[in-house]
Amino acid sequence: MFNILSLLFKYIFIIIIYMFIFSIIRLIYLDIKGMNNTALGGAYLKLVNRKDSIPFKINEYYSIGEGLTLGRRGDNDIVIKDPYVSKDHFQIVKDEDEYFLEDLNSANGTYLNGERIQDVVPLKDGDRIRVGNIDFLFVNKGM
Repeated sequence: MFNILSLLFKYIFIIIIYMFIFSIIRLIYLDIKGMNNTALGGAYLKLVNRKDSIPFKINEYYSIGEGLTLGRRGDNDIVIKDPYVSKDHFQIVKDEDEYFLEDLNSANGTYLNGERIQDVVPLKDGDRIRVGNIDFLFVNKGM
């Protein structure tokens, strides 16, 4: 009787170990699959906040390309369902290999490195853009 129980527990333990290894491999796969390869070159915005602390869907990286818009409205390139974000909050445009940030008359403002912007301002690699409760890091690998 004891031999049967020990054999049964041995196989149960082996199954648990394999299930644990499988779940680790699955998490690694999902993490690699979730990486956005378009953000590896050129200019992009990187989310500074922890994704799990934000109550709405948001990506970790946003490629800028020739420009992008951010706001609550669905036709923006980046749609953020934050109550502190205006329907059309800001835009980033590229002009002669330089990127510029412009606030689109948002109610709560756009902050660049902690200061509220009033006009179109040039962006430098490493600048922090704050919109509502969200912080982005501007990264320009093309510089």
